[in-house]
Order: sequence, then C-alpha cells, then structure tokens
Amino acid sequence: MTSALPDTLETLAVDRPAEHVARVSLVARAMAPAFFAELPAVFSALDADPAVRAIVVTGADGRFSYGLDLMAAAGSIGGVLGDPSAANREGFLRHVRDLQASITAVADCRTPVVAAVQGWCVGGGVDLATAADVRLASADALFSVREVRMAMVADLGSLQRLVGIVGDGHLRELALTGDDVPAAEAQRIGLVNRVVDTPAELETAAVDLATRIAGNSPLVTRGIKDVLDAERGPRVEAGLRYVAAWNAAFLPSADLQEAFTAFAEKRPPQFG
Repeated sequence: MTSALPDTLETLAVDRPAEHVARVSLVARAMAPAFFAELPAVFSALDADPAVRAIVVTGADGRFSYGLDLMAAAGSIGGVLGDPSAANREGFLRHVRDLQASITAVADCRTPVVAAVQGWCVGGGVDLATAADVRLASADALFSVREVRMAMVADLGSLQRLVGIVGDGHLRELALTGDDVPAAEAQRIGLVNRVVDTPAELETAAVDLATRIAGNSPLVTRGIKDVLDAERGPRVEAGLRYVAAWNAAFLPSADLQEAFTAFAEKRPPQFG
C-alpha cells in the first residue's frame, strides 16, 4: 500500500524532476518543530511509492539548512535549564529521541537518497546530509558541525554517521572546533563525493545521479542499502541513545545559558 504525502507542507516541498526520481526541498531556513514532523512523513510516503526509485534532498533560496531553529528550541531547552529535575530531564531525553527519529527516517529510507548541498549546511543540516547515501555540493557550500559553539554536543546523528564518511581526525576537528568548512575542503576529507561550480549545475548533477541510481533494479539498490546498513545501523543507534542520555544529563549548564544569551545579544559567548 502506498502512503500518501501530507496534504499540506509548511517546511518542505516535493516534486518529480525526472522519471522515478522525487526531490524534497527544504523551504524553511531552519529546522522548526514542523520540519521534524513533516520529514519522516514525507520520506515514508516516498519510500512506499513504487514509482520513486531515488530521492534528492536539497535546500532552497541559496542554502541547504541553517540547522535547528534555536528560538523554537529554546522552550524545550529552557524548561530543563529552569528546572533540571529528573522528570524534566526525562522529558528532554524523549524530545531528543523524537528529533533523532525524524532524521533517522531519512537514513532508514529503503530508497537511495542523494543530498545536494548549496550554501550553508549547519548543525542539523549536516545531520540531514549525513543521513543521505551520497552527498554532492556546489562550490559555494559551507559545512559546520556548529553545536560546540552553542555549548552543545551534536545529538541528531552527525557524530555517529560521520564515522563512516570522514576519518576520525577530521571528524574530531569538525566537532571540536565548529569551524566552517568550504566545499573544496569537504570534498578533500570525503564529506562530499563531488563539487560542481554552481547551484544550477548541482541541481543537474544530483538529478542525473539519482536517475542513474533509479535505472537499476530497485530490489537490488534496496538490498545494497540493507547490507551496508547491517553494521552501521546498530552502531549509529547505540551512539544516538548514548548522546541523548548524555545531553539529558549534562546539557543544562551555565555554559549553555551563556551561549543562548550571547546568541540573542549577537556577541561572542564567554565560557567559564
């Protein structure tokens, strides 16, 4: 049975740029609560559609994603900061696990997924890109595992999935610095497969790659993903559970409060 796409979408748009290829565009600049509800629903529907044999996920308006909407997230995080009781921490743990499940819906999609990254790909954007099977970028792309600069441990999948994408030293540098990594450097360390000059060329390259994938047996492409994920899936899941528990225990801190205050005041944070 084919699942239907949601009747209305607030943060995503879906079209069919080629036969057997679906494209999911992130129309919202950042990942608000609606995004985390819509993402698994859209990918579930496309994965259940036999006419879809490959999926391209991309951004809009010159960027991929600015990551988590910090103002929208302030409510759940602020609740734990204000009352770090066991009940609130447990609720926060469930909240993180729900957000993780939304991104994991992309990684668990049986249909191959190509991420086409232009412009900023920050925080949660990297989580999403690493949940795809293949990543392409335009020359203007900038990647950042930015959470460390907000006094957070990245907890939606980057630290777990980058293990199989870039080397350990590169992963640690990305996560420990929060530096902005340009497309050429991202290709050098293996974060992206290829870089093309312009966003228009990126769109063409991503759809072309998805079309080549879609031209193969869908039974076999899904089998390839299943085999490749047999090792990665349990490892990633264990890491996601661990980081969710770690953040539920330690995320509420004076450093986090300072990071959010500095963000609101548009100044560098001063950590103790």
